[in-house]
Amino acid sequence: MAERLNKGPGRVLVAIYGVFALSATARAGVQIATSFGDAPLAYSLSALAGAVYIVATVALARGARRVALAACGFELLGVLTVGTLSVVDSEAFPDATVWSDFGQGYGYVPLVLPVIGLWWLLRARPSA
Repeated sequence: MAERLNKGPGRVLVAIYGVFALSATARAGVQIATSFGDAPLAYSLSALAGAVYIVATVALARGARRVALAACGFELLGVLTVGTLSVVDSEAFPDATVWSDFGQGYGYVPLVLPVIGLWWLLRARPSA
């Protein structure tokens, strides 16, 4: 029997993405509202990460496989790119983003989460 994206372990994945959507978006909102001039690139990237987490959460919850694949793929590319840039050129990031240092500030979950998400999306077969 085919597994649905939002059933079983997929529900846990949706919940984790939901928590990250809320935390990244709230953090970016506060940073942008209170001190955007201090680190505009970092705060904008945190807002982008929050938006990606929102898209991934909704797509996984609704079973929109292609959208979820795109969101998880973009998220992985983002965390690898921003993580690398934040290590190589730390002066460009005077304050951390969700993806800085490969998600170190969030226990590296931003690095692991898209890998698990992509694995789940490729493992769980579409419902008949």
